[in-house]
Amino acid sequence: MKSQYNKTITACFVGYIVQAIVNNFTPLLFLFFQKCYHIPISQITLLVTFNFGIQLLVDFLSVRFVDKIGYRISMIIAHVLAAAGLFLLTVLPEILPVSFIGILIAVMIYAVGGGLLEVLVSPVVEACPSDNKEKAMSLLHSFYCWGHAGVVLISTVFFYVVGIDNWKILAIIWAVIPIGNAFVFSKVPIAPLLEDGDTGLGLKELFWMKIFWILLIMMICAGASEQAVSQWASAFAEKGLGISKAAGDLAGPMAFAVLMGISRLFYGKYGDRINLEHFMIYSSFLCILSYLGISLFSIPLLNLIACAVCGLSVGIMWPGTFSKASAALPKGGTAMFALLALGGDIGCSGGPTLVGMVSGAFGDNLKMGILAGIIFPVLLLIGVILCRRQKKITNYNTVKSRH
Repeated sequence: MKSQYNKTITACFVGYIVQAIVNNFTPLLFLFFQKCYHIPISQITLLVTFNFGIQLLVDFLSVRFVDKIGYRISMIIAHVLAAAGLFLLTVLPEILPVSFIGILIAVMIYAVGGGLLEVLVSPVVEACPSDNKEKAMSLLHSFYCWGHAGVVLISTVFFYVVGIDNWKILAIIWAVIPIGNAFVFSKVPIAPLLEDGDTGLGLKELFWMKIFWILLIMMICAGASEQAVSQWASAFAEKGLGISKAAGDLAGPMAFAVLMGISRLFYGKYGDRINLEHFMIYSSFLCILSYLGISLFSIPLLNLIACAVCGLSVGIMWPGTFSKASAALPKGGTAMFALLALGGDIGCSGGPTLVGMVSGAFGDNLKMGILAGIIFPVLLLIGVILCRRQKKITNYNTVKSRH
């Protein structure tokens, strides 16, 4: 039976690769779209905001409909929409009078798919019978990193060898992956998130729990700690080292993604021997040190190394918070996973925004922006410590009530 669920877990790994494709492929084409379709940079920037904004909306709305239509149908819909968005990206800009509207519609369609995957993949893995849930969760989230690194590397090589003018071929190749995985999800077993007869906690019940608010803030900080550096890593590499855009993408975001993936893979392999709480505390300290290194080192190469170390340090934050939430609130259900995904996405958009705003206030000084972003790993560290205290209080009250 467990071997059957291994197929489900593998399909979930591919699900996160699909999410990495929809989030990271189109941004590689932004400058080409600007030149080819004569779209101003202000509208191009709107595409990122729109993508994450739609995903946030889907995170919130999914609380209402995922349980009603079921995880299997929701998973298939998510993959079909991701594939449809990528395919329409190659068609709509050519046939609509305003190319930008065509791109926006395609982004909207695949963003709905990406938002659904964000909500669905983690609880499906959590529900699968496995020896160590934390290991499985960390390994799962490493696949987003490998997907991110793979999209950047394969796309960069494709554009260099075949030419960026042929980007539509690559978009259709990427679209094949979600179509194939949708078919897999129509076949694999999907375990129920809760025992028969159990109902998950509702929004009101979750909102009354102090531990939930601590976990939600941790999730926001996990997303922000990750993206505040990741989104600016390419600009850092280009400006600091004076290298090309392609080399900047490989030296910045790709190095960050690979090291983040290694951190998650490491915990995914050895998690049964490692205390999750301690790993998250040490990672938070390393993240704080990396932010200080990015901000305070005066040698550009050391700044870039600190960026990469930041990738290593944030690896456990997102999956670790999911695992802590599952352990603290075993009846959290779809509502809990959807709201945590919402919190993570708020952090993903809020972190880079704060860095950008502070950098702008200090005359486009990116180092000052990153220094302001140190608030996120600091808050996450406090959250892990508060979770430990809350757990001790709960255990004490449980023992007391038995006596």
